[in-house]
Amino acid sequence: MANRFLLSLCLLVAACSGVSPPPAGAQEQPVTIDSSALTLKIDEPKATRVGKLVWRGGLEMRANSRSFGGLSDLHVTPDNRTLTSISDEGAWLVATPRFDEKGMLVGLADARMGQLRGLDGKPIDSKPEADAEAMARLPDGSWLVAFERRHRLWRYSTLTATPLPVEGPADIGRQPGNGGIEALAALADGTVIAISEEYSRQAGTVAGWIGKPETAGRYAWSAFSYATVPDYKPTALAVLPDGSYATLERAFDMVRGVRVRVMRFEAAQLTPGATVRPEEMAHLSSPYAVDNLEGLAATRGAKGETLLWLMSDDNFNPLQRNILMLFEVAP
Repeated sequence: MANRFLLSLCLLVAACSGVSPPPAGAQEQPVTIDSSALTLKIDEPKATRVGKLVWRGGLEMRANSRSFGGLSDLHVTPDNRTLTSISDEGAWLVATPRFDEKGMLVGLADARMGQLRGLDGKPIDSKPEADAEAMARLPDGSWLVAFERRHRLWRYSTLTATPLPVEGPADIGRQPGNGGIEALAALADGTVIAISEEYSRQAGTVAGWIGKPETAGRYAWSAFSYATVPDYKPTALAVLPDGSYATLERAFDMVRGVRVRVMRFEAAQLTPGATVRPEEMAHLSSPYAVDNLEGLAATRGAKGETLLWLMSDDNFNPLQRNILMLFEVAP
């Protein structure tokens, strides 16, 4: 209970009085990440499973950069050799995951950081402009980034490039200032899937959009709904190797602290006008390792197993943590 109360207090402090760091440099800089091992379950150190997820290691991370933190989404290459993340202060991070002989995640190496640029080519240096909450790797290797506060989609050919604006759904601007697109994914044919954290068109759901590529930088958008349960809102989306989807749903209050549901739904549910109804794979709450989880990626392991990567946003609050967790989805 003490740990839960402390975490609740941390998040409340972050929400009310978080202090933004200075922007990262426009040019990429090397960063040293100091990682310590996470235990899946605090009161049961040998625990290796929660729900349908099998533990493959986790890290609590610190770095020698004031811009390190606030990690809002992530992408991992199919070969599991490169991890990319963005922060809600407009920074980007690229690093190499390290594994032991058993395939357990043990660290991040060769890390570097920089600051996303605005349409003027200059590093974004204000919170309303820099609040990047979701990212997707497009088939041509470019990046689609969703920002909130000033809701928009920008496409970056590389993380160091000047972006191009992408026309989003017609109602993208109706989202709450701090409750915009948090879940974003791209398919092999260029289709983009986006889900809002808080914008709702009907009770018991939040809004989602399907973007079919037309010409460069333009999509034909259609709407769907994502069913929610009380207190939980989606914060991340990833396409699983079998073509289905995984999402993270986060809840928080002062009594119960942070809780996260790891969800899954079939691709067949995702059609214009439909309501997606995901099923729970795992529930993370104290005493299991958990924090403000906002990043999700899916890959295959060396034996063909499905891997899920989960990353947290520490809100640049010294009492919260930047954590990275790796799970294998049980057959």
